[in-house]
Amino acid sequence: MLIYIVKRLAQLVPVLFGITLACFLLLRALPGDPATLLLGARGGPEEIALMKQRLGLDLPLWRQYLLFLADIGSGSLGRSVVHARPVMQLVLERLPATLWLVAYSTVLAVAMTVPLALWSAMRRGGPVDLAIKLAFTIVIAMPSFWLGLIFVILFAIWLPLFPTSGYGDDLLSRLHHTTLPALVIALATASLTIRSLRSAILAVLGSDYVTTARAKGAGTGRLMGVHVLPNALISSISVLGAHTSWVIGGTVVIETVFALPGLGSLFVESIFSRDYPLIQGLTIVFAVLVVLINLATDLAYALADPRIRLE
Repeated sequence: MLIYIVKRLAQLVPVLFGITLACFLLLRALPGDPATLLLGARGGPEEIALMKQRLGLDLPLWRQYLLFLADIGSGSLGRSVVHARPVMQLVLERLPATLWLVAYSTVLAVAMTVPLALWSAMRRGGPVDLAIKLAFTIVIAMPSFWLGLIFVILFAIWLPLFPTSGYGDDLLSRLHHTTLPALVIALATASLTIRSLRSAILAVLGSDYVTTARAKGAGTGRLMGVHVLPNALISSISVLGAHTSWVIGGTVVIETVFALPGLGSLFVESIFSRDYPLIQGLTIVFAVLVVLINLATDLAYALADPRIRLE
């Protein structure tokens, strides 16, 4: 397993290199630049030229890219134009909020997936099964920002149960502030994992060893808890891991809707201000998080199913 982890981390290097190059070139293709946006209407041609020189935007593209790679190698990820601070400092300040939101939403998604998938599979074709499939089909068809706005109206304005913004100071306050955004993400995740787990449960229920367990007199609780659910969960791990990777990028929208001080909202701010170093640094951080989540998913899948060999 250690060799497998090292190999996967080594594969991260060319991936990150490609991401840095694509991000660098796409940013330079966008209209506008940080110097013009920072100076605004007060900046004349001379002031803008001096600002570009101070920011290094007057250098050839290849030299700007090499400086960007040097910033990555130093660990600072460059210096934010707007905040006038190293990008890594800003990332470390905002990263806990994003990781908390991803972890909290994943826990809520799993808490919804397991009982609802079991309930739906055990009542296949019945009213409960149809209601669960219909409800989560509607959820997955709704954009996350629209669902977030509906939750704000329902549970923060009409029923003032949760705040509409902020992160909280202690654990209870943090749970209170992030329940709505985490629930929005969890519903989108559960809409996929419930279908996957339900199909896996139905497949396992038709297996020979389940039939044998029933013939030996195993009760429903033991049958589902010992024989069915552990084997059905294996296929759902990949779906959960893949969707969690998507959630990393989805936090950009959710954090903006709920004004959470995470990497997503910082990313939106950096785009509007054309803060090249901050955009590039955050892109690298998001890429690393996605790769690490995919690696953790592969390891969890191998641990859950001994038949899977990491080679």
